[in-house]
Amino acid sequence: MSFIDVFLIMYNRSDHVHESSNRCFLMVCVFVQGKETTEEEDEVAVGMDKGFMDEFFEQVEEIRGFIESLAEKVEEVKRKHSAILASPNPDEKTKADLEDLMADIKKLANKVRSKLKSIQQTIEHEEGQNRSSADLRIRKTQHSTLSRKFVEVMSEYNTTQSDYRERCKGRIQRQLEITGRNTTNDELESMLESDNPAIFTSGIIMDNITEQAMNEIETRHNEIIKLENSIRELHDMFMDMAMLVESQGALVNNIEHIVQEAQEHIDQAKETIPKCKKFKKTSKRKVILIGGCVAVCLTILTIALSIGLS
Repeated sequence: MSFIDVFLIMYNRSDHVHESSNRCFLMVCVFVQGKETTEEEDEVAVGMDKGFMDEFFEQVEEIRGFIESLAEKVEEVKRKHSAILASPNPDEKTKADLEDLMADIKKLANKVRSKLKSIQQTIEHEEGQNRSSADLRIRKTQHSTLSRKFVEVMSEYNTTQSDYRERCKGRIQRQLEITGRNTTNDELESMLESDNPAIFTSGIIMDNITEQAMNEIETRHNEIIKLENSIRELHDMFMDMAMLVESQGALVNNIEHIVQEAQEHIDQAKETIPKCKKFKKTSKRKVILIGGCVAVCLTILTIALSIGLS
């Protein structure tokens, strides 16, 4: 594992930086890579297409921004879920806003996936030609980091959707229990698979169920249908990216282990440096004292010799 890999992981752990900082970081990576490669590899690193890498870093920042936007939208979805569950009959605007958010997430997620796929294909093409250069290593590490972050956000979204489904199902089950109809989890799941909300009220004496309860059952059922459609649409994309990240996991985990060790050495150095400075100051004082003693001895010796000679 090279120094450049450590630099890349430390960079990705840092806060969002300006585009110009990316170019400076690239210069550092090329310098470090040059220190540990052969002369032939140095020529490759020095001859790297700076314009191409500038464009690549712009693409990285764009993807990073998309992923951050996805994370924000997922948090907004959570808030909409809570608002809808808080009311037996949520207003249409809140439900419409939730549908718009889900559509935005789907569109943005597909865009991120497409861009990550494009980078991956370029990397695989260069690896197939047995190329090994500083810019290729940079792109591989950046791609791996972005892919993992993307999967983390989408995993959170999937968990949010699944949790919302369970809460909607729980509301339906409680309303059915109020009417005197007890259902097992399997029975309820079978009912949820139906597109006909009337299945929930079949066998129930209509005098035992209020209009509000019927409306809530229908509302929760419709929400579950929308959720399942959304989860189904994103499933293939999610599995595709998850498999990619899993295949990269060993490499990234190894780099992170090295970074952790490097951080420990840095922490030890922070503790050692003050001691060294203190020792250095003490040593300087000792040198001054010894020098003073030597000067006094030389002066006394000179005076003694002068008296003896006279």
